[in-house]
Amino acid sequence: MIEVNIYRQTDERIIGFRVSGHAHYDDPGKDIVCAAVSAVTVGAVNAVESLAGVVSETVMEPGLLHVQLPSIAAAGTAEKTQTILETMEQMLLSIADSYGEFVQIVNAVIE
Repeated sequence: MIEVNIYRQTDERIIGFRVSGHAHYDDPGKDIVCAAVSAVTVGAVNAVESLAGVVSETVMEPGLLHVQLPSIAAAGTAEKTQTILETMEQMLLSIADSYGEFVQIVNAVIE
């Protein structure tokens, strides 16, 4: 199972996320659930960097993507970043809605 942990501040802003595990929906290379989650999460990291100009601390290994955002001072940058990450979350929720036995999403508040 793929577990997605989304880390939020007390004000609900997303400050990072962690994706771990494998869906085991199909054989490696044919697993559409793993491919979908990977495309959405890696795409979000790339969009945050290219569209919002925010470079996150990222660890990527087989079966793991861990992303921690830096403190964001500029309001426009923060809004763009949050829009991208909230969109990522909605896309992941759609995947989990269809393939819930293979994807679990957990929100955690970090103070």
